[in-house]
Amino acid sequence: MKLSIVLSTHAAQFQAVAFKGDFEANVARIASYGYNGVELAIRDPRLVDADELEAVLARYGLEVPAIGTGQAWGEERLSFTSSDPAVRRAAVERVQSHLPLARRLGALIILGLIRGITPPGQSHQQSMAYLVEALQACTAAAAADGVRFVLEPLNRYETDLIHTVDEGLELIQQVGASNLGLLLDTFHMNIEEPSIEASIRAAGDRIFHFHVADSNRWYPGAGHLDFGSILTALYNTGYTGYVSGEFMPMPDADTGARRAIQHLRSVVNRVN
Repeated sequence: MKLSIVLSTHAAQFQAVAFKGDFEANVARIASYGYNGVELAIRDPRLVDADELEAVLARYGLEVPAIGTGQAWGEERLSFTSSDPAVRRAAVERVQSHLPLARRLGALIILGLIRGITPPGQSHQQSMAYLVEALQACTAAAAADGVRFVLEPLNRYETDLIHTVDEGLELIQQVGASNLGLLLDTFHMNIEEPSIEASIRAAGDRIFHFHVADSNRWYPGAGHLDFGSILTALYNTGYTGYVSGEFMPMPDADTGARRAIQHLRSVVNRVN
């Protein structure tokens, strides 16, 4: 298993991103800690110079396993399930605009909070119909390029749409696209799943990407989650992708990143 950590290419409000700001300085620090990759949080790919980004990553030998799109919701309120058709269309177009960079970097595209929440006066059923429609449009646009999407089940305090592995698997079946899988996150699973390990086994080969944060959303090792047991369950599914840290920058970004990789390396060495 390779290890990565989330890095925002620009300033962002979302708190569970350890690194923001000076892109190259952050990449250099992340590489120095021993990470294999950076998961890029990108609000709008038009704000990114792909040539410069790729050059910086190559300079420090880091891969990009995935691109996060949640800032489009957090900063602009773009949503697949908005009651406004113009907002829904803009959300789909924004996600599709990530396809060239994702193809170039060999990265997955993460669909987390861009699903939005059910707005007042709209039924949950209608929101789910909009969500399926948006996912079908995105996956169809990406199929020819070989780009894959991952849908992240999120806890009930952040959205009313897709909280668990079972709900995620049902949604994937409704969408009917082979390039759509799940991103599982230990922080959200600790809230929503009766057993993290059992849910990992249930997801099986539909796990395309994996986030780690401890029970308190600090770095792995700062809370009560048993990452040895969790990553053993993940390894036993045949998963060969990245384990990516998405946690609060506590007590600060650098300390969290260093402690996370120390803890995860010790666990991964035992699992492998």
